[in-house]
Amino acid sequence: MLRSHTCGELRITNVGQTVTISGWVQGVRDKGSLLWIDLRDRYGITQITIETDNASKELVEIARTLGREFVISVTGNVTERYSKSDKLETGDIEIYPNKLVVLNPAITPPFTIEDETDGGDDIRMKYRYLDLRRNTVRKNLELRHRMAIETRNFLDKLNFLEVETPVLIKSTPEGARDFVVPSRMNPGEFYALPQSPQTFKQLLMVGGFDRYYQIVKCFRDEDLRADRQPEFTQIDCEMAFVEQEDILNTFEGLVRHLFKSVKGVDIPTLTRMTYADAMKLYGNDKPDIRFDMKFVELNDIVKGKAFKVFDDAELVVGICAKGAAAYTRKQMDELTDFVKRPQIGATGLIYARYNADGTIKSSVDKFYNEDELKKWVSVFGAQPGDLMLLIAGDENKARKALSELRLEMGSRLGLRDKNTFACHWVLDFPLLEYDEDSKRYHAMHHPFTSPKPEDIELLGSNPGAVRANAYDMVINGVEVGGGSIRIFNKQLQSRMFDLLGFTKEEAQAQFGFLMNAFEFGAPPHGGLALGFDRLCSLFGGSESIRDFIAFPKNNSGRDVMIDSPSTIAQAQLDELAIAVKK
Repeated sequence: MLRSHTCGELRITNVGQTVTISGWVQGVRDKGSLLWIDLRDRYGITQITIETDNASKELVEIARTLGREFVISVTGNVTERYSKSDKLETGDIEIYPNKLVVLNPAITPPFTIEDETDGGDDIRMKYRYLDLRRNTVRKNLELRHRMAIETRNFLDKLNFLEVETPVLIKSTPEGARDFVVPSRMNPGEFYALPQSPQTFKQLLMVGGFDRYYQIVKCFRDEDLRADRQPEFTQIDCEMAFVEQEDILNTFEGLVRHLFKSVKGVDIPTLTRMTYADAMKLYGNDKPDIRFDMKFVELNDIVKGKAFKVFDDAELVVGICAKGAAAYTRKQMDELTDFVKRPQIGATGLIYARYNADGTIKSSVDKFYNEDELKKWVSVFGAQPGDLMLLIAGDENKARKALSELRLEMGSRLGLRDKNTFACHWVLDFPLLEYDEDSKRYHAMHHPFTSPKPEDIELLGSNPGAVRANAYDMVINGVEVGGGSIRIFNKQLQSRMFDLLGFTKEEAQAQFGFLMNAFEFGAPPHGGLALGFDRLCSLFGGSESIRDFIAFPKNNSGRDVMIDSPSTIAQAQLDELAIAVKK
């Protein structure tokens, strides 16, 4: 071994010992008679001290050739430091070396290997192997490792089996775009990389593996943002002989265990809300409930006052921002500009201040007197010092815009603390959603989701009203995962495919293997998948999952370190019978 100890291991109890440590040079300080080297590995930093008058000439000469990120090995005596450092866990000791070996020199890195680096995202991703040496990145990956270990420990105790499913599978038309892989041995035919192991885990239930899980890599060829990558990892699970309540209790237990074991945080029993209530009260299906600010509908009290914006609107809806009545005109203009951004979509913003002195001042005083504005105060439950914010228009657009405004106000008012966690379930999603472009229904989750038993009779008469036996887990306004009770009856699954516009031949070609399996005694089953990268980013207090992936892609789906994707040789294309447009 080129080391007897790590650079973060030595303490005052090691004083007097002769040790060998190895690592990267964090920095060198040369004061003439004294020379210090900070040596770093993944475990910490240890100070090496050389008294140039007492050390060998060869050792001093080697020390003075060192640069940042040189890889060296040092053997010497552990000594108590005269000037201790409370910033280092090894700050009580230092090493006086009698041997120093350069294992590998290094050129000057393009950015500093420090927590507060001077490297931007692009340069750090190009030299990701250097970025991995930084404490902040290492701690993120250590957190990820810890969460994987605790996940496996929890599920193992509940008799779940970890089973690997295929990576080269069949492309299906539902969901996001597949990444496809050409088959050399079957020219003109293609594998797809899995968007999830969905059908395979259902087949495992048919095969008698009643509790399955996998921390699995999945792939989706979709547009990227901070919480998306073309390849991502999920905690994928399935259980047989269960109902929805069993699934919710099991995986609520997993998440509470992770919070307790990894972060030392006790999470209370997860609250539950229906999809309908989430949309009505928060305007989206993954509400952040760390703060209140529920939607209030005002059609009944604001219409008929000759204010055309309200009178012509399908919905007038608002929120009450506690303590924000003192917002300046500039701040109100900023909020108005915010909701009018194209991605938000509102045409404007109406507001009313309930001032600390009890007076009410609105942006529509021309149309509403104080008595009428007091009705606003009443319906909002506003208190002196509060600010009421209203948006009007098409119902869906108004709710979407107000949802974004609610989150913006939550951030501005400091109500979205990343160290506070609010976890809950959203239940009873619609089974289907109608697409105006294709003039047909699409599965809200996927085509294997079971309808709620009491709604099955609506499949023929009113498919859009059918609720799914589906559920999402939401943490701090982020959907970290979801799942459903599955269809396990061939007749009901065939009916579902009919609703989704599959012909009998298409359904058989795409999913015949699953339909055939259902004829051999498929048990009732259900499951869910939790986004592992998203969970890690929430636990680590980051908005981007890239911070918790060792080698992530950028927002264009490229790995700039290895320059991928890339072209391939014409000979390879010929073997695969692929013609590429020039």
